[in-house]
Amino acid sequence: MRKLSEVEEATALMTEAVDWSVFTWLFQKRRVRETADRANAALDNLNRSVKARWSADVKSAYKELTGRAGRRQSGEPTRKSIDPQTRVFVHQVKEADDAAHLARMTAEATFDEAERQLNTDLAREGCQQAIRSWELHEKAIRRAEAVLASKKATT
Repeated sequence: MRKLSEVEEATALMTEAVDWSVFTWLFQKRRVRETADRANAALDNLNRSVKARWSADVKSAYKELTGRAGRRQSGEPTRKSIDPQTRVFVHQVKEADDAAHLARMTAEATFDEAERQLNTDLAREGCQQAIRSWELHEKAIRRAEAVLASKKATT
């Protein structure tokens, strides 16, 4: 997986922000939010593009795990025809996606609470949580890419 400049920029800003004073936080909080939003959007876009390259059986297995299976399209693999190894890989991706999502929601909630209370300690904690959420999101994307690599090796 290539490094995303938006994530690197946001990580650098969050690392710097841990040492900011209350006044710096007050003046820079919008910049922090915007930078974090750009990093999250870049990761979301990369995640979607990786998953768009998945085969129909991998997509079907993932939809099944996320509860989005709905009606089966013509040509889409049936539940029984999906390779068990594919199910294992997809389950690992889903777990990584869930961990990344939870970390992101935790960081956003911490930032919201820090802003509400004007609490720099919480804002610092939110910075560390945001960095961790990006690391987890990158890990989930690497797992999604590994599904592609494993499918190429088996075909």
